[in-house]
Amino acid sequence: MDYIGYAEEELHAAGAYWTAREIAQQPSLWGEMHDRFCVDGLRLQEFLRPLISRRGLRIVLTGAGTSAFVGDCLAPTIRRKLHLRADSVATTDLVSAPDAYLARDEPMLLVSFARSGNSPESVAAVELAERISGDCHHLVFTCNADGALAARTASLPRAHRQLLPERANDRSFAMTSSFSSMLLAAGLAFGVVLPGDGHVIERDAADSLRLTLQRARLLAGERIDRVVYLGAAELQGLARESALKMLELTDGKVVAVADSPLGFRHGPKTIINGRTLVVVFLSRDAYRRAYEQDLLRELRADGVAAQVVALSAAVDSVDYGSDLVPLPTATEATELELCFPYVLFAQTLAFSRSRTLGIRPDSPNAAGTVSRVVHGVTIHAWSAR
Repeated sequence: MDYIGYAEEELHAAGAYWTAREIAQQPSLWGEMHDRFCVDGLRLQEFLRPLISRRGLRIVLTGAGTSAFVGDCLAPTIRRKLHLRADSVATTDLVSAPDAYLARDEPMLLVSFARSGNSPESVAAVELAERISGDCHHLVFTCNADGALAARTASLPRAHRQLLPERANDRSFAMTSSFSSMLLAAGLAFGVVLPGDGHVIERDAADSLRLTLQRARLLAGERIDRVVYLGAAELQGLARESALKMLELTDGKVVAVADSPLGFRHGPKTIINGRTLVVVFLSRDAYRRAYEQDLLRELRADGVAAQVVALSAAVDSVDYGSDLVPLPTATEATELELCFPYVLFAQTLAFSRSRTLGIRPDSPNAAGTVSRVVHGVTIHAWSAR
């Protein structure tokens, strides 16, 4: 058996088995989750429906690290499609400055995302929201039924916990299928990713993985020590997650940053040198896409970056040449749905670059200063000013 083009024996020897397996399992996992939602989604809908019809409701999407980027991807779609106020605020921000992000007497739905649910900030964010809001409901998406977050919210009367399939609880250091599965579960819950035929979803996702795998492995073999990910709206959240994945899996040996196509010109562009790869996540929206195309032309004209790559599911008349990584199976995808095939590229690129550097992806941090679940965080008492 092999995963993303690597033999199982090779992966075990290289300390890479779980990361490769968890990247590769996503198409079948997404298909399973679509099918499960069509059967078991009624209780979740009964919880959400009266809430999202409430006047003045504020939705706060929260998590730490990769889990926070789920909210970054989801918030623009909720605002655009459901016309609701939705803010993505990391638990790490919310816990350190609750009075900057939480308001008294404001009806709020706190949507928490967590792989393990054992990060100290996860439960602390729930406690602070309960204390400050006064009118707070909780929706929890977690991959760990036995985590502290799942246990704490089980006792809250205005909470619903959505447990993901057991295999979505990634065993490797870096979150891959945990990230995409929580994003899909929340998208289905809010009705911004429509349930369909799970077998079609699985097939199309598998095709996307196959189409991007070869290009990602070729790029990973280049002499690149900087990567820039660019995307707008939903895809800016994905750019942030993609940059973190590259940093994590290469143990910081490849510097990775994220920005929007327009924001990148305002200073961050100075990071580009002859060993920089720039990856642009192209939008399907014609307005946003025009700005992205402008930047691609500018980067080509500059001639500084080692490589410039654009991922696209749309068909247009622009000649991207060898810069383009086309995804024809995603031509009908929404902006949020583009996150799924695009993240497969980013994950396989980070994994492959890690392997070319001789790093063990399942436990990449050689110094041992970063762990799968954050430790050493003291939650301090907070009092209202």
